Amino acid sequence: MPAFTPLPARSVVLSLVLGSGADGLSAAQLAAAARHLDINPATVRVALTRAVAADELVRDGARYRLGPRLVGRRDRQDAHEVVTPWDGTWEMTVVVTTGRPSGDRAALRSRLVDARLGELREGVWMRPANLRRDAAAPPSPDVRTFLTTPHQGSAGLAASLWDLPAWADETERVLTALTTTSEPGPRLAVAAHLVRHLARDPLLPDELEPPGWPSADARDAYARYLAELQAVVTE
Repeated sequence: MPAFTPLPARSVVLSLVLGSGADGLSAAQLAAAARHLDINPATVRVALTRAVAADELVRDGARYRLGPRLVGRRDRQDAHEVVTPWDGTWEMTVVVTTGRPSGDRAALRSRLVDARLGELREGVWMRPANLRRDAAAPPSPDVRTFLTTPHQGSAGLAASLWDLPAWADETERVLTALTTTSEPGPRLAVAAHLVRHLARDPLLPDELEPPGWPSADARDAYARYLAELQAVVTE
């Protein structure tokens, strides 16, 4: 199994604050975490200064919270909290504009992936309608959205939208690494990889999850790791 390289100080700081909840972390707590991870506190101070300058973090007195650039990332990270009962319908998003610059196309694709949609064919994206969406959010002028019910089996449709075996295999690989890695720095790197991987969980309804689907185990493992970190920063 490939090793997970310890994160640079700035990534460490961002990962710690991302996992800390809305209250963020104090400078003293970040210093305690740095000692635990064998990082020089002076290096952490430089990383904090740069993260604040980049709007990745905001300083509020002695505490650091997520800045504008990372609030959306935490929301995507917590998307499993807005799963709702599924009634069998699907979201469908169709890209209706053409001739857009390549950068705009890539940005739109990224937004659709972040919304946990899978691409059925070019310009047609779908997912089970089991996520609570913000109806007040203005629709993008590039897309039209629909609710639909497929005539074919929904399990097969889900399997065509996402490579479910590959996602499950990677989940198991990272869970094994988290279990077998004991050094604090590499262990944080594994946990950071796990949370990025969970951001690509399609969040399927229970009815469509393949047997042994590992997403709940992965979230439980990440929550236990955050509890470990919390114990370090509150010592």
